[in-house]
Amino acid sequence: MLQTVLFPFSAIYTPLRPNPAIPVLPYGPLRCRMCRSILNPFCVVDYVAKIWVCPFCFQRNHFPQHYSSISESNLPAELFPQYTTVEFMSTAETGPVVPPVFLFVVDTCMIEEEIDYLKSALAQAIELLPDQSLVGFITFGTYVQVHELGFGLLPKSYVFKGTKEVTKDQILEQMCFFAGKTKPTTGVIAGSRDGLSAESISRFLLPASECEFVLNSIIEELQKDPWPVSADQRASRCTGTALSVAASLLGVCVPGSGARIMAFIGGPSTEGPGSIVSKSLSEPIRSHKDLDKGSAPLYTKAVKFYEEISKQLVHQGHVLDFFACALDQNLGALSAMCTMPV
Repeated sequence: MLQTVLFPFSAIYTPLRPNPAIPVLPYGPLRCRMCRSILNPFCVVDYVAKIWVCPFCFQRNHFPQHYSSISESNLPAELFPQYTTVEFMSTAETGPVVPPVFLFVVDTCMIEEEIDYLKSALAQAIELLPDQSLVGFITFGTYVQVHELGFGLLPKSYVFKGTKEVTKDQILEQMCFFAGKTKPTTGVIAGSRDGLSAESISRFLLPASECEFVLNSIIEELQKDPWPVSADQRASRCTGTALSVAASLLGVCVPGSGARIMAFIGGPSTEGPGSIVSKSLSEPIRSHKDLDKGSAPLYTKAVKFYEEISKQLVHQGHVLDFFACALDQNLGALSAMCTMPV
C-alpha cells in the first residue's frame, strides 16, 4: 500500500487542545537522561532491577526512589496501556509566562484588489487574537518596514534596505533597543533577561488589546509598494530580507517563547538574499526541469539562505507560517524550511 500511495502518511497532534478525557497526573514526568523523552506505556520496564528502557534512544534509566514500589501489579499511571496521552502537573518553579506572539509580515507588491482582500483577512484575523497575545507588524516591498506599534501619536516605522540580510546586532543598533543605556559587550542579547527593558520590547510587540487602534489604522492605510515598476520588470520584492528581519526581531525580543511569524506573500522574491528570479520579465521563473538540470542560477543560494533562517527559527523556538499565492512561481526554494527538525 505504501508503494502505491502518492503522498506520504502523516499525523496531526495538537498540544494543549482542550480534552476533558485526558487524565491529569498530579506530579511531574520522569525523563530519559539521554534524549529527555518521557516514561510512557511503550517503554520496556524491568520491575526487578527498577530500570526502564527508552523506546527512542534505547537508553537504560533507573527509577528514582519514589518509584521503589513499582511492580507489574502496581503501575504508575503513565504506564497504563490506555494512557497513551496524559498531562503532568509541573513541579518546577517557572518564571513569568510569555503570552503567545504573532508577528505579521505582509508583502505589499500586489495589485490593489489583492491588497484589499488581504486587508480584510488581516482585520478578521486580528479580531480573533487573544487580548493578552503580543502582536507585531512588518510590511515589505523594495524596503522592509518594522512598524512601531507602541508609538500611537503618528505612524512610525524603521526601514531596512531590501538588498541586505539583517542580523540581530543590526536590529539592536538600528532600532535603538539600548538607547540611553550601555550595550553589553559580551554574550548573546536575548530578551529582557539580557538587558532589554520591557518598554523597549513593547515598542514593537504589544498586547492585542493595547494596539488594536494603531494596528487597524496601519492595515487600513496599506497600499501597493510605491516603488515604480516598468512594464518589462517584476516588482522589487525583498522576501528574504523581510523574513530575516522578522526572525532576528523575535530572537532579540522573545527567544524561546511561543512566537510565530505569519508571512503573506504575493509573488517571487526578486530583491536581496533569497531571491529566486531576476526582475526582468524576459527571464522566466525556473521550472522543475531547470532544478533537475541544475540550470537555475539563483536556486542554490536561495535554498542555503532559507535553510539558515530555518535553523535560526528552530534555535529560537519560533514558527514560520508561509501563506503564498502566485500563478508564476512554485515554492521549491522554500521547501527546505519545511524539512528542518524541531
